[in-house]
Amino acid sequence: MVIDLIRGENVSRALSILKFTDKRAAQPIAQCLNSAIANATYKAEQANIAIDPDDLWVRTCFVDIGPTKGRSRMRPAPQGRAYRERRHYCHITIEVTSEEQPKTEKELRAEAAKARREAVAKTDEGKKKGKAAPKKGVKKATSEPVEAIDETVETPVVETAAEETVGTAAEAEDWPSVGTASIHFHQALADLAGSERLSATMRQVLAETRLFFVLNENTREFYEPFLDCHEQILRDLRRGRFDAAEAALDGYLRDAQARLLELSAQPPGTPR
Repeated sequence: MVIDLIRGENVSRALSILKFTDKRAAQPIAQCLNSAIANATYKAEQANIAIDPDDLWVRTCFVDIGPTKGRSRMRPAPQGRAYRERRHYCHITIEVTSEEQPKTEKELRAEAAKARREAVAKTDEGKKKGKAAPKKGVKKATSEPVEAIDETVETPVVETAAEETVGTAAEAEDWPSVGTASIHFHQALADLAGSERLSATMRQVLAETRLFFVLNENTREFYEPFLDCHEQILRDLRRGRFDAAEAALDGYLRDAQARLLELSAQPPGTPR
């Protein structure tokens, strides 16, 4: 429906959408939207509130059934009769507001990713300050054994997937479930980037990879060598060592790709 195109949009953008929508209903909806903007501006002036019409956005909009009115026109009918034409009307309701627009899921994910990057930057800055050399003229303190404490960065999605992988591998019997946990681990790594397009691409790649795993009969021989890589990547991420995690992930993906190509090159019926 045309009314669905402007829901949640800024009024300026909504009017532009209606202007270039090649539908008969676009014109009356645009008239109703202009009326809503005028009403909001008038009420704000009466209440002595200063608002900018460009800051208004469509909070609620819907179309419901209206009255049915008869017209003076008649249509010919069988056996010399005539039918009266009836026109069906509808009600257009549009509500605009200048309140702060709620953030979308995509914007919330972007803010969460930005907060994680800022936390990592603060952690790295604290490490650099701690490693700074002492100034000249200051007596060097005696060295005493101090227990090393690793700085951790919250990565709840990856942590859950990795723990699931390790827990399933401990059973050493249900290796297809290990493959499922491994797929969740890869998807969680892609989600950390905060990009919906990257996450969707990874979901498609993992779905195609799962189809290939169905043909792999010796699942333990394929999955077991990569469990240590999963744990190493998780440890590096939790300690904020993103360069090391990136290098480990690159080598792991290259090895996995070579293994998949090797299995796909084998003729059908060959033990995998």
